[in-house]
Amino acid sequence: MDKIVVNTAFGHVKIEAEHQSIRRLDLTNEPLVSSDCPVLNRAANQIRRYFDGESINFDLPLNPIGTTFQCAVWHALTEIPYGETRSYQDIARAIGNVKAVRAVGGAVNKNPIMIVIPCHRVIGKDGSLVGFYGGLELKQRLLNLEKGIAS
Repeated sequence: MDKIVVNTAFGHVKIEAEHQSIRRLDLTNEPLVSSDCPVLNRAANQIRRYFDGESINFDLPLNPIGTTFQCAVWHALTEIPYGETRSYQDIARAIGNVKAVRAVGGAVNKNPIMIVIPCHRVIGKDGSLVGFYGGLELKQRLLNLEKGIAS
């Protein structure tokens, strides 16, 4: 698997690709690493632009590894528009399994391509910020970024 580690306005981000598809993206403390892989360099550019507030869309080949259920949830997350949020219940409804709210939470927690698959846009039914791999402070910063609120 190829990887790149880039510096962004939100810290270092590690992006991994295999067979010209993004497999993982997460925040890291690893040192910067460059790559000559075109898809990684494209992803690095798009993630920097996102964090700088210059871009709201990603156009990348994604290939996260997960169960059929997890992949359905992750696909539903990509349908949440920039600057909007959905509840876990909304996601369960979107995948056609309204009773799977808890399982949706588990799948969201296992999202291997954070930001691009926007798990930070999923909130509690009551509108509260709940669970996020990078912590609730980062989740709030990402939501603020998407709403144009300086943090």
